[in-house]
Amino acid sequence: MSRYERLQLLYQVSNVIHSTLEPQEALQLIVSEAVRLMHASSGSVVLINPTSGFLEIHASQNLPAAATRLKLRVGEGITGWVARTGKPARVGDVTQDPRYVMARRGVRSELAVPLEVNGETRGVLNMDSDRADAFTTEDQELLQELAVQAAKVIQNTWLYEQLRLKVHLFESLASVSRTINSTLNLDEALQAITREASVLMRARMCSLMMLDESREWLHLRASYGAGEAYINKPRLPVDDSLLGVVVRRKKPMQVANVQESSRYQHVEVARCEGLVSLLSVPLIFAGQAIGTLSVYMSRPYNFSNEEISILSALAGLSAIAIEKARLYERVVDVEEQLRQNEKLSALGLLAAEVAHEIRNPLTVMKLLYHSLDLKFPDGDPRAKDARIIDAKIEHLNKIVEQILAFARTTEPKLAPVNLNELVDELGLLVRHKLANQNIRLVRQLQPDLPVVMGDAPQLEQAFLNLILNAAEAMPDGGTLTVKSGAIRLPRSSPRATHVAVEFKDTGGGMSKEVQERAFTAVLSTTKAKGTGLGLAIVGRIIETHHGNVRIKSQIGSGTTIRITLPVNKVRCVAD
Repeated sequence: MSRYERLQLLYQVSNVIHSTLEPQEALQLIVSEAVRLMHASSGSVVLINPTSGFLEIHASQNLPAAATRLKLRVGEGITGWVARTGKPARVGDVTQDPRYVMARRGVRSELAVPLEVNGETRGVLNMDSDRADAFTTEDQELLQELAVQAAKVIQNTWLYEQLRLKVHLFESLASVSRTINSTLNLDEALQAITREASVLMRARMCSLMMLDESREWLHLRASYGAGEAYINKPRLPVDDSLLGVVVRRKKPMQVANVQESSRYQHVEVARCEGLVSLLSVPLIFAGQAIGTLSVYMSRPYNFSNEEISILSALAGLSAIAIEKARLYERVVDVEEQLRQNEKLSALGLLAAEVAHEIRNPLTVMKLLYHSLDLKFPDGDPRAKDARIIDAKIEHLNKIVEQILAFARTTEPKLAPVNLNELVDELGLLVRHKLANQNIRLVRQLQPDLPVVMGDAPQLEQAFLNLILNAAEAMPDGGTLTVKSGAIRLPRSSPRATHVAVEFKDTGGGMSKEVQERAFTAVLSTTKAKGTGLGLAIVGRIIETHHGNVRIKSQIGSGTTIRITLPVNKVRCVAD
């Protein structure tokens, strides 16, 4: 065959095998074209598995099914010799070659050439014939040239497949991040993380372990695909465990086979669960490791750099989701504490009003009793009864005075307060409650709002009561608008004298009767739910701050409550 004819054949074959970027399809085209070009009886493309190191048939023609499952060590058989030496082998009679390992009956001669990618032998292109001495030197040169073209195709398809895998992984990562960030419950977030990580990495099992408060132990907090043996295994010491190394170094770690690793603490559990290869990455938030995210494969597996990067990225997103869920739990706890404080304040206010209502008739009873001037002769049992009545009335009067003294509103501890910041902090605190009720919070706050002299905790309590009352007025959702601004009272004043804060809801509104007694009527509330004390507490707090509260409301048109507080300049007192 002339060089021209050979080049023309190679050009035609090259066009065929370059016609696809699908790895398996490209390998099949390579072996088919090689068999046709060499007039061979059968052929195969054999590649070295980077994880196991075995030679495996990835594409073949005219080989029996059993032969395609044949695995050889590098150096074993004629094919293994080519893979080890990187040299071609042309054998005229395989029955006379001690290296030969039979893959198909009837084979007499074999031609095998190495497949080199970037100067490294990655596989073998193997041709078989049922005729002795079927392949010539020219055939060997032609197959070697074809192998060069085939190696380029294999490399291109591998690169394409890697890029496609990366795209898939990053798309999956984006989807996973949305899933794990969609829940605010910590346990649900942890379960979502392990589930999505297992699916993303196509793993046998995924586990998430977190540090306890002492940072000395790792506890299993969530898993996906784990059996009872793994779930019930004991906690791991950070200073003396494989996963503890991941936490301490804050770097990923992979183990080829945990069943054979001397550093893995629970080899029997791994064998029972069918866990082989491990990849563990640290969960890091604000520069600190808070736990580990680990995936296990059921077979020996070498995790690629891309897979390590993807799992590390997922661990980073998971750490944020975990801290967000933790923060939400703390916010819920704070909301509950504020609610309890509100109830205690309401109880004090209720006690004061009850005591006040009792004191008035008690005073009348005391005056009337003394005006009767009851005097009975000595020895008359009524004299003793009269003294007891007098003593008990005095006792009741002291109890009432003690209740009034205890429940009397604490004088505010004045300090400069930025009401805009107060509103922003409360907005952060109640955002989940409002979101759950489908209530939109709109803030229209004057940027350069003057500070007022006030007691921040008391004013926060008053504002919180107004927000919660507004939420109760909108059970089916709505809009709560909080507006702040500086005003001049009187209007002729050269500068702002007061700050006004308005809370406007789109609820059902109040009748005039309810408005008139909103800030004073504690015992005669008509609210279907709650104590009716919220607005009374607001009124008392604003009164002690020398401010005032106004209500503007109409049935069916919502309610606006406006609080006005004086602006007091902070004076510097010289020592």
